[in-house]
Amino acid sequence: MDFFKIFIGTLLVNNFVLSKFLGICPFLGVSKKVETATGMSMAVTFVMIVSSIITYLLQIAVLEPLGIQYLQTIAFILVIASLVQFVEMFVKKSSPTLYESLGVYLPLITTNCAVLGLAIMNIQEKYSLGGLIVNSVAASLSFSLAIILFAGIRERIDLSDTPGALAGFPIALISAGLMAIAFLGFTGLV
Repeated sequence: MDFFKIFIGTLLVNNFVLSKFLGICPFLGVSKKVETATGMSMAVTFVMIVSSIITYLLQIAVLEPLGIQYLQTIAFILVIASLVQFVEMFVKKSSPTLYESLGVYLPLITTNCAVLGLAIMNIQEKYSLGGLIVNSVAASLSFSLAIILFAGIRERIDLSDTPGALAGFPIALISAGLMAIAFLGFTGLV
């Protein structure tokens, strides 16, 4: 039951993008097309889940026993950067068109605050390894849910007649705000 609460709480109530406002850069930058948003969400999902597990093990096995927890952020960034390099090489080799469409945003996963924020929050919440995995999966799905829904909305907006002053980025920001308000409806669910 605790795993279910963690999952639903992170996925809907505390959505990483729409509630915690983490990962806004790729959310706004890569969400013009559903295909691109899906590719980015898959890359971020892999990095979030694997980096959370590795950083947890690094914290428990190295940083805490040696009393060097003050190096946590630096160590976590190094783990995340290594994983992003791996993902970048994999995407470039397996799907060059996706690699081109993601552009600069793929290497920016390294500095995506959602990835680092998740790793640090998992340590702060003192989750067990099982709870950490559930939270990481839910957090990555919450990022994916938000970016893919937003990309769908932006595609629909591009097909509609938008007033000149709101065309482009302004209507995208308004739409993102309305999505965040809609997700407030999940407050109190868990």
